[in-house]
Amino acid sequence: KCGGEVQRVPDVGNPWLDAGIVSLSTMRYRSDPEYWKRWFPADLITESFPGQFRNWFYSLLAMSTVMVGSEPTKTVFGYGLVFAEDGRQMHKSWGNSIEFDEAADRMGADVMRWLFAGSRPEENVHFGWNGADEARRKLLVLWNVYAFHIGYANSAGWRPRAAASPVAERGAMDRWILSRTADLVSTVEGALRGYDAQSAVARLEEGIDELSTWYLRRSRDRFDLSASEADRSDAFATLHEALLTLLQVAAPIAPMLTDAMYTNLVADGATGSIHLQPWPNARVQGWRDQALEDAMSRVIRAAELGRSVRSAAAMRTRQPLALARVVFGGDTPHAELLEILADELNVKRVESVTDASGLFERKVKVLLPKVGKRLGDKLQAVLAAARSGDVEFLPGGAVRIEGLDFAPDEIELQAIPREGGFVAEADGLVVELETALTPELIAEGDVRELSRAVQDLRKRTGLRIGDPISLYLPESAKSLAPYTEQLTQSVGARSIEFGATAGDVADQIELSFGVTAFSLRRSAG
Repeated sequence: KCGGEVQRVPDVGNPWLDAGIVSLSTMRYRSDPEYWKRWFPADLITESFPGQFRNWFYSLLAMSTVMVGSEPTKTVFGYGLVFAEDGRQMHKSWGNSIEFDEAADRMGADVMRWLFAGSRPEENVHFGWNGADEARRKLLVLWNVYAFHIGYANSAGWRPRAAASPVAERGAMDRWILSRTADLVSTVEGALRGYDAQSAVARLEEGIDELSTWYLRRSRDRFDLSASEADRSDAFATLHEALLTLLQVAAPIAPMLTDAMYTNLVADGATGSIHLQPWPNARVQGWRDQALEDAMSRVIRAAELGRSVRSAAAMRTRQPLALARVVFGGDTPHAELLEILADELNVKRVESVTDASGLFERKVKVLLPKVGKRLGDKLQAVLAAARSGDVEFLPGGAVRIEGLDFAPDEIELQAIPREGGFVAEADGLVVELETALTPELIAEGDVRELSRAVQDLRKRTGLRIGDPISLYLPESAKSLAPYTEQLTQSVGARSIEFGATAGDVADQIELSFGVTAFSLRRSAG
């Protein structure tokens, strides 16, 4: 601009190389060596590995080695690059670039943090709206648990510090979720201390799923006003304690969302921000019960197998069955856990069986692509023995046929149920459901289907928790009259009338005796 001649500096270096002296230049290395020693070497440095292992990482190491003969940091955390969702680098001209401000506004900063923290650091992050939606859905599960707790607590008039049984005297579900919460605290702390944010997020997502999908889903009836006051108080106290603890553990990853929920959950916000609280080790002391966790794990796995059996038998989830036979492959869970499994499987009774031989026949298929060559002239004899069932089952999933041992990955085990039976097997567990239906079981299934349909209509109508209703059913549903009390409690009805439809809103549902119309109206009071 001045019109004069200028000369470019002949030697131009990468600024990251110059930044290699930061270990010495910013911590009073020359003016206050004792102060500098308090901070050197650094606990952690972190940057993108592809861009810095030959620049900043290298220059830090080289200059520190030359100046003080020591490594500059205890830990180097490198990670991949941020690419667009289509797997390419972000460029405005390609239309795949997302500005930070736009992402923060549309996704939310905590969603972005969760997305980045939960990514595998050794892989490039494919950043975009779809990945953000997936992260948001996971956090919405946590928000829904929080909203459930707030809504039902307000409806019941429950407040923190209300009387509740000691943890050791609460039911199995309460003690289980608190034990899993104690494990969550220690596992996430270990991951974060090891700079492993991905494992921390994975355990947090598992904890959210345990709290929502298993504990709250299994316990939600205990929060109703119709439940006993003592059990309802224990349920509220357990959910409150587990949720507060989970929020504290998740706070480093999602600081704003967790703080908003936490300050509303604590009594009058008296304890201040979640970020001013200590790590909740003291709170969870005494909660851990490994034996209960192991037993509940078998129950959860048995429930998963039971659902697959129902699917194979084309049996509705809400249709009660008479019996489930279960081989637990170890100690039988105690009676309270068996009741939980019976309710989860929607059966009247769970029978623990020690020998699965009466439930199904095991067939072994030898995987020839893996073992054909080594069998040689024994091939036909092995195949014949496998077809005839002349197989010895060994610990760990291996088998012995014709004197030869086969590893679990060299065979395929097939469970062939007895005629008319439906069986599933995995991980040493076997579940068989008795699918024969009596008229009483069919009627109970109809009541459960109708209850769900009425609850759905309540929600669509905008009725709140606790709003009483009058329910109207047609004369064709008179077979459900013996179950009026059960239906009344499940849908929050003041009365149930059979006859002409007289409600303000109506719907219909397919039951065992045909398509059935029903209606309801909000009751006074």
